[in-house]
Amino acid sequence: MMKRIFGVFILLLTVAQPVRAELKVDIVAGAAEPIAIAVQKFETTDVVRKKDAATIRQVVEDDLKRTGLFRIVNHDAFPEYVKMNELPNFQSWGAIKTQVLVQAEMSVGADNRYKLDFFVWDITGREQIEAQSLVAAKSSVRRLAHIMADAIYERLTGEVGYFDTQIVFIAESGPIDNRVKRMAIMDQDGYGMRYLSDENAFVMSPHFSPNMQTIVFLSYYNDDPMVWTLDLDTGEQRRLGQFGGMNFAPRFSPDGTKVAISLVKNGITHIYEYNIETKELRQLTFGNSINTSPSYSPDGKKMALNSDRSGRQQIYVLDLETGELERITYGAGRYATPAWSPDGQFIAFTKIADDTFYIGIMNPQGKNEKILAGGWFMEAPSWAPGSRRLVYYETERAIDDIERISHIRSVDITGQNIYDIELPDGVNGVEPTWSPKLL
Repeated sequence: MMKRIFGVFILLLTVAQPVRAELKVDIVAGAAEPIAIAVQKFETTDVVRKKDAATIRQVVEDDLKRTGLFRIVNHDAFPEYVKMNELPNFQSWGAIKTQVLVQAEMSVGADNRYKLDFFVWDITGREQIEAQSLVAAKSSVRRLAHIMADAIYERLTGEVGYFDTQIVFIAESGPIDNRVKRMAIMDQDGYGMRYLSDENAFVMSPHFSPNMQTIVFLSYYNDDPMVWTLDLDTGEQRRLGQFGGMNFAPRFSPDGTKVAISLVKNGITHIYEYNIETKELRQLTFGNSINTSPSYSPDGKKMALNSDRSGRQQIYVLDLETGELERITYGAGRYATPAWSPDGQFIAFTKIADDTFYIGIMNPQGKNEKILAGGWFMEAPSWAPGSRRLVYYETERAIDDIERISHIRSVDITGQNIYDIELPDGVNGVEPTWSPKLL
């Protein structure tokens, strides 16, 4: 177990107040034309590893390109090389239809850490719209790139960036009739996957705490299905509590002080809330139906869940103050795995209808349902920071029951720009959960 999974220190030294510009990406419009962005080769000093500078440039370009909102201008088409603190030739860049130009310079400080300065130019508006300076350890090159990409994305979209994030998931390997399930973590672009659990415990449903220090998950340790926590700093695993029955589907509250779980007692599954500080367990749902998949609203006042109390699996919203439970889905088929978006505007879900699985979103009242993806089997949507992109997993139909492949995929809220997050050979990914931003 690596003891400091998030042990990276990056400092925002200065942030220049950008001049307001007309250039803006319409992130919601599905048919919006991508913004053409040129990222220059970085200026470097002799002590900077050229490979590191090239890596940051490439990662920034890859992050922005994957959004579907940006088109990376071919390096060979650049009309000039603009040194830092010099004005671009706006007419020349405009002639190749470049809309945004990014300049950067890398150096090494007295503390032997990298310093990265970068400028963002609006070519059409003929003005500088962003200037930042970042500092990081030399071992944190990719994080430096993700933070730079976040800054550019946020300036051009007005939305929260999601590049400096991670995804925890269940990594499956081995034959279909003897799968090994291990908890794993990776950067949002699939880089640096590492295992958080060994092959001896069957694990499921990992989710981050709001402060990124803890992961809560279901473990079948000693064939006893219970909710456990993993401290990402120390690697320590600890059982959440003794609840007197099988418990699963854990989710942290927005303030990190409580964990919602599904608990089976006397053959009936209800949702309970466990207070980590007081060790108290509070029952939230009642009756003879199956209730599971809790997801808190961002303000912690409500909870989305699925229940079969109407005769078929549907999504309900529970008011945690009054106890009132309201059904919000009435469409054809069954609804499951609700996930409330960080901005509170959407609830993502899995829908099963006509032998097909779908990933979709709707508002918290169950209106304006939009299907984003469909296939043989897909489940477990989870939101990126900013609420404009989701991650989920899709399993392909097995051929003669010999092999079944599961992909971790990402989609934006327009239903476009779906892409796979690449995993190592022989690894299938299921049950992904997107982290908050690491900073």
